[in-house]
Amino acid sequence: MNETEGLRFRRVHRPVITDELPEHRNKGSGTYSGKVFQVTLLSLGGFLLLPLLVIILILESPIHPEVFSLKEPPLMKGCWEPNLKLREAQRLFEDQISGPESITSIGDVLYAGTADGKIVKLIGRRIHTLTRLGKLPCGSREEESSCGRPLGIRVGPNGTLFVADAYLGLFQVNPTTGEATRLVSGGQVVAGSKLSFINDVAVTQDGKKLYFTDSSSRWQRRDYLHLIMEATADGRVLEYDTESRELTVVMENLRFPNGIQLLPDEESVLVAETTMARIRRVHVAGLNKGGMDTFIDNLPGFPDNIRPSSTGGYWVAMSAVRPNPGFSMLDFLSQRPWIKKFIFKVERDTERPAGVLRRGRLAGVLVETTTRRCPRREDDSQVSS
Repeated sequence: MNETEGLRFRRVHRPVITDELPEHRNKGSGTYSGKVFQVTLLSLGGFLLLPLLVIILILESPIHPEVFSLKEPPLMKGCWEPNLKLREAQRLFEDQISGPESITSIGDVLYAGTADGKIVKLIGRRIHTLTRLGKLPCGSREEESSCGRPLGIRVGPNGTLFVADAYLGLFQVNPTTGEATRLVSGGQVVAGSKLSFINDVAVTQDGKKLYFTDSSSRWQRRDYLHLIMEATADGRVLEYDTESRELTVVMENLRFPNGIQLLPDEESVLVAETTMARIRRVHVAGLNKGGMDTFIDNLPGFPDNIRPSSTGGYWVAMSAVRPNPGFSMLDFLSQRPWIKKFIFKVERDTERPAGVLRRGRLAGVLVETTTRRCPRREDDSQVSS
């Protein structure tokens, strides 16, 4: 190679070397900026996720939910077609009494238990306090167990009142004087389990037997959302003999047994199994005593109280709707216990836990059922809100 060719070779390749240098510099600068962005993004994500990880891994959930399955809610057509007839009803004592759970009547006089622990007597437009089963003060969650929370209330054959208080027990109350006698103490242990959540009561025509529901041996009324979400089968039906004063367990392993109603033959009681959206028939006398079957299954809501209707059927109040078409939060969560645990971990320190569950459709409905299936008469209004 001569000198001229050598110079030409250097000239040819020199621009290539010169042009590549800025390109390498730009690549290095871009890579560095990208790494800084990624590190910043990951740090921010970690900072935001750290509290959630602490909640998930460290905090213990107050509930231990069980997996259970519900059938797809029935379509709200035909006998389940909603209507607005209850909105036409006359409202009595609106904003004058607090949380009347159950009502009964003697003639034209109404009786009810209220959220502030009282049994009230409603005559015309007047409200009289008949008695108070617990003691003051009342009003807060912490005070509820000593204040009392009267739930189910019935009239016995001699005109006396029988009242189920969630905390304090079963009482016999004179409807005139208000004198109250405790028949069964709440909180006592019966057959190895505690009476933690006494709910509703039914009485035979001769007044010799009382049947009542104990919704849970673990959770009290003030923790009813824990009971619903945990879905444990620790509820029972019990029988109290007013003559012998004997208290026995009639049926157990129920998921939130709630309202109770004697059938006309008094050999069976209907029990609203709230968590399972169904009504069970428990045989309390006769050849089938000790047995149980399903009276009606897959209701369009979660049943609460049961009371006889004038047509020979039963009125069933629903605490929450299972809309179809639509979305039911409780149905969705029934097979997702990990979500339930997370919800209660997040809100375990709040006074009203699981607030997210209250944002669903909780409007109540009233259903009249005359058979185990949809009623035969097409003109009956079956679901009202």
